Amino acid sequence: MTPAESIKQLAREAGFDDCRIAAAAEARHAGEFREWIADGCHGEMAWMERTPERRCDPREVLAGCKSVVCLALNYYPGSSAGDGYRIARYAWNEDYHDIIEKMLRRMDEGMQALGGTQRFYVDTGPVLERDHATSAGLGWNGKSTVQIHRQLGTWTFLAELLTTLELPADAPFGDHCGKCTRCIDACPTKAITAPHRVDARRCISYLTIEHKGPIPEEFREAIGDRLYGCDECLEVCPWNRFAQVSRESRFHAREAVFEKKPREFLALTDEEFRALFAKSPIKRIKRARFLRNVCVVLGNTGTAEDLPALKIAAEDADPLIAEHAGWAVGRILGRLA
Repeated sequence: MTPAESIKQLAREAGFDDCRIAAAAEARHAGEFREWIADGCHGEMAWMERTPERRCDPREVLAGCKSVVCLALNYYPGSSAGDGYRIARYAWNEDYHDIIEKMLRRMDEGMQALGGTQRFYVDTGPVLERDHATSAGLGWNGKSTVQIHRQLGTWTFLAELLTTLELPADAPFGDHCGKCTRCIDACPTKAITAPHRVDARRCISYLTIEHKGPIPEEFREAIGDRLYGCDECLEVCPWNRFAQVSRESRFHAREAVFEKKPREFLALTDEEFRALFAKSPIKRIKRARFLRNVCVVLGNTGTAEDLPALKIAAEDADPLIAEHAGWAVGRILGRLA
């Protein structure tokens, strides 16, 4: 086999669903990325501002980088889970970073045997991964900025290995969104301000995960029953008609989480929170932010049965929890009146 064929075989053996190769070059949307940062659309995600030249060009990250090996892993866990709330599907169980990094280490070892030096990332390093994936033909970047795979739809994790191996680049697949604007139309907070441009400061995923402070009241009602993240722009994509449930059981719904009602989360101590969400990406936002989100969901969907738990939460020592719980109590009382 050629080195490229060997690498694709390695990817299959490691468990990836697709593997394609791009030439190392400046990311095609480097200019737009710099404008996006200059406009403040990244919100509090300050790490995106750092060393933009590295983020825009893999050759600035790895000396002698010649190619980018782009990988996709299907994580689709099914259509529904949870009673009275929604959690973004990627967070239904174990943290994908931990799972995929082990897969990438295995690939790195195989590529070292071919004479390559690699640096690998899964949504963690200074790489505009969707641009390289698009250049490699690993789907295309949709109008929501979510990568769309022709067989897997929107339910994929991306990862990449920057390598000094000079490998033949695969052909791009092209943009197949056409005139469709379902993702733009469906966004609850109108965060997709133009095709291929998302203002993170309006995005429910950002507000419920990355944003550390109080959720602005102008967006709380639009969050609805979304407890962590938002799949709206992914769910409506017509390319998901090809989606298959992931063969990786560690992405499937964790019963211990989804058997709980929203108000039951409010009783979790810090220790209980960490135990319930062990190995989960939800654990990273910690108890205060998670209960903040629970209070917003209950403010939008709760009933009189939820008031006792919320009134206790309104006395929580953490002001982030207390303020959102008080807001939720007021919303429920308003509906009852």
